[in-house]
Amino acid sequence: MRRTASPLSLVLLGIGVFLLVLAPMLAWYVGPRAKSTPIDIDTTTVFTGTGSYFDTKDIKTVTGVPLTITRQVRGDVADSARAGRAVWDVSTSVDTEDTLPAADTTDSLQWTLERWVTDRRTNEPVHCCGEQPVFDGEAYLKFPFDVQKRSYRWWDNTLGSTVSLRFAGTKKVQGYEGYRFTATVPPTRTGTRMVPGRLVGLPKRGQVLAEEWYANHGIELVVDRRTGRIVHAAIGPRKTVRAPGSKKDSMVLLDSRRLEFTEDTGRAQVAQAEADSGKLRLVGETLPMGGGAAGAALAATGLVLVVRGRRRPAGEPAPTAA
Repeated sequence: MRRTASPLSLVLLGIGVFLLVLAPMLAWYVGPRAKSTPIDIDTTTVFTGTGSYFDTKDIKTVTGVPLTITRQVRGDVADSARAGRAVWDVSTSVDTEDTLPAADTTDSLQWTLERWVTDRRTNEPVHCCGEQPVFDGEAYLKFPFDVQKRSYRWWDNTLGSTVSLRFAGTKKVQGYEGYRFTATVPPTRTGTRMVPGRLVGLPKRGQVLAEEWYANHGIELVVDRRTGRIVHAAIGPRKTVRAPGSKKDSMVLLDSRRLEFTEDTGRAQVAQAEADSGKLRLVGETLPMGGGAAGAALAATGLVLVVRGRRRPAGEPAPTAA
């Protein structure tokens, strides 16, 4: 009697071995490369709240008014298409009810245009491609992939420096749980500007090179653990002007205890985080684990069938596949 392997046993063994090889490739090669910051991004996030601002028409600070921050982020695909970098152009405007919607961003209460360049895998800054301003830190518009329960250096563009964001547990945003990070910014001098002397308590002087100061009542960011996408954000900016050498604020330019994502913005951020996180989970965990388990089962079954074979008399032709 002789033994011979059936076609089915060889097929099962082949598929099993293939899946066993594919599983670690997905986990260790494809998965990590899927964690790459997108370059074709075009998103708008909106913060709303109430606060105070300096009305240049009435020459006074107006309090308790609705404020809106609109941030539009667009990826520069042409500049991003090499060297593994992501180039994002970021337009941020601060508006009151009188300037919103503004036909031109220059009509806004405040408006800035930045160029943010990062490494697509690490989220570290890349200093090239007309980056403005030159920045530092680990996080700004997003966090690195696989967010950890630790402090992160977050770039505050108004401060012009990094802020240490402390891990503060978890928080659900529209039913979706993320990591919560918080911080405050103490009053810090950020620059100078020319203002009429009477606005800073120096009426006998026509123009004064006054000091600009910035603080933040509270920064709260809720971040998707897997993708680093910010699903909720709240800030409390305070910008003031002081007379040269003074320790007291003379004029409030902008002040709000809390400006936060609107419900629509939060809903869109959560939906995108869920979709992107699901893709990473599929490639990095579900498929490798499922493929590895299925491969092991199929390979074991095929190997058993090959070892057992099918008893047949000597001289009998080996079976062939139909």
